[in-house]
Amino acid sequence: MSILNEAITEQNGFRLHIIDTKKFKTIHVVLKLRTTLDKESITKRALLPFVLQQGTSSYPSQNELQQALDNLYGAELSIDGAKKGNNHILTFRMEIANQSYLNTDMNILNESIKLLNEVIYSPKLSGQAFDKSIVTREKQTLRQKIKSIVDNKMSYANMRLIDEMCGEEVYRLHVHGYEEDLEHIDEQNLYTYYQSLLEQDQMDIYVLGDLSSINVEETIGSSFNQERNSNEFESINEVYHVDSPKEIVDKQHVQQAKLHLGFRTDITYGDSLYPALQVFNGVLGGFPSSKLFINVREKNSLAYYAASRFESHKGLLLIFSGIAPEDFDKAKQIILQQVEAMKKGEFRDEDIDQSKKQVENQWKETIDHPNGLIEILYHQVIANNQLAPSEILSQINRVTKSDLMEVANQLQLDTIYLLTAQEGDSHE
Repeated sequence: MSILNEAITEQNGFRLHIIDTKKFKTIHVVLKLRTTLDKESITKRALLPFVLQQGTSSYPSQNELQQALDNLYGAELSIDGAKKGNNHILTFRMEIANQSYLNTDMNILNESIKLLNEVIYSPKLSGQAFDKSIVTREKQTLRQKIKSIVDNKMSYANMRLIDEMCGEEVYRLHVHGYEEDLEHIDEQNLYTYYQSLLEQDQMDIYVLGDLSSINVEETIGSSFNQERNSNEFESINEVYHVDSPKEIVDKQHVQQAKLHLGFRTDITYGDSLYPALQVFNGVLGGFPSSKLFINVREKNSLAYYAASRFESHKGLLLIFSGIAPEDFDKAKQIILQQVEAMKKGEFRDEDIDQSKKQVENQWKETIDHPNGLIEILYHQVIANNQLAPSEILSQINRVTKSDLMEVANQLQLDTIYLLTAQEGDSHE
């Protein structure tokens, strides 16, 4: 399977990644700003995507900004924040029509990149601060988003599992921020933080599409020429030793309990066992054919759902299940039995082959989408490791049963978290 070539050049305080391909009909420009997770700034950082999409100096309302995008033959803009390992990533994405498919003299790519630059560097201001009414309104939007996590019990249980499991680590921090921080954020201190972020965050810009007739370096360089003092990050391999697993029980008015388990793998992107971890996760709980799904849900009817996933840049494997509150002990026992079975090699060659095919299909689906491909390539930046997607696919196909057993025996159960019903609640 051929994977697209990526050309990387160092620019004025950022790295430019060029992926020239005729595979896609549109051109994608993705700008990523990276820093270390930090409690002091995480809520400000979570608020910024909401504020920045409300207008710029030239297009001072959301409607005017949208009209400017529409005038660029329907260019699409999105901004969001994400947590990857111990990093907080802000991502600006633009999807732009390819000039070669249109009958126009407008240089759509140039104009779109100028608009993206304006969104980032010339947001709507009032003096030397963001617009107060926008910040006030978007603080309320973020407040509602933070509160909504409590209403989604699966997301809430996962958040609480990480709270307890990583209580002394920056990875515990909530990517959407904290409601109590919002009262201390105003239009001035948010803008001051944003200015420092633009100067100091590590910046990577990806341009993907049919670029054969475009001088991408000149096009990007002419717009993104601001002075920057970019920080470089070193990839740190954290190794943890769990003395004894924690068991945490929270009680709320719920009908379906959430049983989530967190394991330390100490395996991250670029490690020699990373491909085996992907196949291992598939066999254990990543797909409907997995041991968790079949044994916990199908055979014993103990779970509404049962699945697992891993964190590529933190070295965690998480198991999720939704159970009846009275089935906690039995469900926990059967889940842990599946992990022990993996350690002992109690799984079939057919399970490995099926997982490999499903993992490979997932990769192919991801790579077949422009933003998915960029996210895969950005893994290399975070891990400071040039392990290309094509090489990972080759390594996945070479994974053996003994590799999966090695992964299994490296797992350390860290935390068992149960969100269950309060006494007296009626159950389904």
